Amino acid sequence: EIVTPGTGNPVAPGEVGEVVVTTLNPDYPLIRFATGDLSAVMPGVSPCGRTNMRIKGWMGRADQTTKIKGMFVRPEQVAALVEKHDEIVKARVIASRDGEMDAMTVQIEAKGGDEAAFARSVAEVLKLKGKVEVVAPDALPKDGLVIEDQRTYD
Repeated sequence: EIVTPGTGNPVAPGEVGEVVVTTLNPDYPLIRFATGDLSAVMPGVSPCGRTNMRIKGWMGRADQTTKIKGMFVRPEQVAALVEKHDEIVKARVIASRDGEMDAMTVQIEAKGGDEAAFARSVAEVLKLKGKVEVVAPDALPKDGLVIEDQRTYD
């Protein structure tokens, strides 16, 4: 199956997420083993006629842990932020540079809610203060990233 990294929740059809597999090999069974790889389900039936779920292939790594302002930010923390507010559908942390300093923006897809409360939760859960942007549902990319590092170092 394809799940949101850090949560284990299935993604919507066509969205990128972490590949989770189960093998019932009696010598080495794996139950919901998170591979750490990103992919997405391909729609339709295989040209050869097989009906199994097909994936698009390797599309990156799910481990998106990133150091911002000297603190590690993990996908599990972003998932905890989303779970803290019923109005939040999805969130994405963006690491960028402001001169020589790290900057953090948290984009939140929400159906209503209080932006100030979201900002307090960001500081509490991520242990960092940053800019909070509330965006419309379905505004965030469906690329499987919950932490995007836009920093470049010359």
